[in-house]
Amino acid sequence: MVKKAKVKKTKKAPRRASKKKPKAARSKIWRVIGGLCAIVAVVFLIWVVYLDFEVRSKFDGRKWALPARVYAQPLELYVGQQLTAADLKAELSALEYQQVTYVKRSGQWSARSSNEFEIYIRGFAIADDVESDRYLRLRIANSQIVSLKGEAGGSVPLARLEPPLIGGIYPKQREDRSLVQLHEVPALLGETLIAIEDRAFVDHWGVSPRAIARAMLVNMKSGRIVQGGSTLTQQLVKNFFLDQSRSLSRKLTEAVMSVLLELHYSKAEILETYLNEIYLGQSGPREIHGFGLAAKHYFRRPVQQLEVHEIALLIGLVKGASYYNPWRNPERALGRRNLVIDVMLDQELIGVSQAKTAKSKSLGVVSASKRRLHDYPAFIDLVKRQLREDYSAEELNSEGLKIYSTMSLRAQGHVERALTERLKSLESAYKATGLQGAVVLAAVGSGEVEAVVGDRNTQFSGFNRALDARRSIGSLIKPVVYLTALQNGYNLASKISDAPVSVKGPDGKLWQPRNFDRISHGDVFLIDALTQSYNLAAARLGMDVGLGKVWETMQSMGVEVETSVTPAMLLGSVSLTPMEVLGLYHVLANDGVKTPMRAIRTVVDAQNHHLNRYPLEIEQVVDLEAAHLIQFAMQNVMQEGTGRGVYQQLPRELMLAGKTGTTNNQRDSWFAGFSGQHIAVAWIGKDDNSITPLTGSSGALRVWRDVFRRLPTQGLALSQGGDIEYLWVDKETGGLSDENCMGARRLPFETGQTPDFNAQCQRRKNPISHWFDKWLR
Repeated sequence: MVKKAKVKKTKKAPRRASKKKPKAARSKIWRVIGGLCAIVAVVFLIWVVYLDFEVRSKFDGRKWALPARVYAQPLELYVGQQLTAADLKAELSALEYQQVTYVKRSGQWSARSSNEFEIYIRGFAIADDVESDRYLRLRIANSQIVSLKGEAGGSVPLARLEPPLIGGIYPKQREDRSLVQLHEVPALLGETLIAIEDRAFVDHWGVSPRAIARAMLVNMKSGRIVQGGSTLTQQLVKNFFLDQSRSLSRKLTEAVMSVLLELHYSKAEILETYLNEIYLGQSGPREIHGFGLAAKHYFRRPVQQLEVHEIALLIGLVKGASYYNPWRNPERALGRRNLVIDVMLDQELIGVSQAKTAKSKSLGVVSASKRRLHDYPAFIDLVKRQLREDYSAEELNSEGLKIYSTMSLRAQGHVERALTERLKSLESAYKATGLQGAVVLAAVGSGEVEAVVGDRNTQFSGFNRALDARRSIGSLIKPVVYLTALQNGYNLASKISDAPVSVKGPDGKLWQPRNFDRISHGDVFLIDALTQSYNLAAARLGMDVGLGKVWETMQSMGVEVETSVTPAMLLGSVSLTPMEVLGLYHVLANDGVKTPMRAIRTVVDAQNHHLNRYPLEIEQVVDLEAAHLIQFAMQNVMQEGTGRGVYQQLPRELMLAGKTGTTNNQRDSWFAGFSGQHIAVAWIGKDDNSITPLTGSSGALRVWRDVFRRLPTQGLALSQGGDIEYLWVDKETGGLSDENCMGARRLPFETGQTPDFNAQCQRRKNPISHWFDKWLR
């Protein structure tokens, strides 16, 4: 038997780690890394595509929310136009015309003498209404243009200066800019900007590695950040697309967007956008962006007319508009400006003599008191309110609309000075404090509002008393009462009673008005009762005619407020704003025609296309005959009654009509009056409705008089329409009389409403001598 050999079992050696496993693991890791990189690349690509979309959508679309611009009416120049040399100079200054010795190009003017001027007017276009550049020579005498000629010496029938910019309607962020195109900017400005901010601008693709490396080296040596490596394109991206944070992610975003911007757009487009985007200062709450607006803010002139030293200052402000503010830090600003001039010279952009001349000049910025661009908040407020009837806030804040208003810079200036100076004078004379005021002025006929002041501080943009201060109008209501009577059978010679009045109200209280002089004057002519502003006569007449009829007259003339139709209404318990009074009295001035008071002529879009016109709307609400009679009576107020103080400073031959108004305890002083060309309403009072020392004659009338003393205007010529005849009547009885009778006076009457009896006539001893003496007088 064969024994099986024992097989010796050996221990299995531990299996060595497979070489394939580490390779597989590494492969897996690389696959993961590759996958992550792919994801990152895809995410980065998506991010870049998103940034690309952001860059193109904003850069191709509307780049900025452009505020609506509001312009005053253009000054018309023609022979016969009433205009003083001072007013012409003020208008040219507002338009930033340059006074020179010799006129060579548009935007310049020269005074050949105190009343002879040369002007090279700038052309402008309001939609299809175009005015071309042209040279003019005009002469002024006796406050009117007596000669207007062109370059060849021929007569010019009509020329216009461009409409002055008076304000804007801004978006919430309060950014403001005046867009300029690259070809409108002086070449020196663009070249110097590149030399200062980014000399490699024309060569790089949005970022400059060399500039970044240089900045890092300088900053490392100094131990702090003293130099930036951002290109001009990066600066634009930071300001235009991004916030002001300093994180690494934002810097990366800035770099990528800069490259994308350079890929899609030309250097010219990028530079032009930069010129309009860059922040260059502050005007109150408004941010000044772009060189176009900065030129006007600092120098009151268009960017095209900037000189070397002015260009240098603006470019110096790019580094820090607040730090180099020329008003707060003039020495610092001067040093920065001169440094820029040195760069101009070093880069051979200017010559040695130009650099020396530029450095020798002062900063040249306008005085701090004149640096506000827009100073007419009360008028702009009126424009906004009328615009809101047709436009949304978004359209007004961002669409770049141009609103051509009815404001007259001349009239606005006269009104502002009249109110501020007179209030100071009144407070000094009466030892009063806290007086406030408002004045509104419009053109008779068109209803175009030419001036609005709502505060004694004319630049205050808060409570606008011209539009919002609703106060009792006192005796300003009396012409309406008398007008109602004239339309209901009365005439100017009708005898009415000025006897005491006592009326019991619904609450049992007695209403017992008194005349200002505390005297009852018995029976008086209707015209005399209005002339002397008798309260008792007005109250009795209004109650005789009917309170309802008086109120209907007011409503037909445009008054829309709610009020209690009580006897107290007849003496002015009705509360109106100065603007509402203006509309009411304009019907009287406009021969009985109601015309809405308007502050806007036309609106055009950013492309200069008409959006809306505001045509004249008219409605005859008062008979021509009654309008003629009330105008005559209101002229008498000015000649012989409570308004006669006007002629202490105005010529007697200037025919005016108006009415004073004083409320209880002299809390309100009013005056409303008109010439043949202008109508104005003035109010003085206190915001707390406390007592003042002023009547209508001693307060508001003086403001009104100061306005019309400065304002060139035409006298009132009574309307010739309707059936009106002038007759002589006896001043005691009102009966028909004759010119040669003692006590006779000549009054207008509506045909059919003349006195129905003859007065006894006591003839003058020598009527021919009387006539001759009157003619000589």
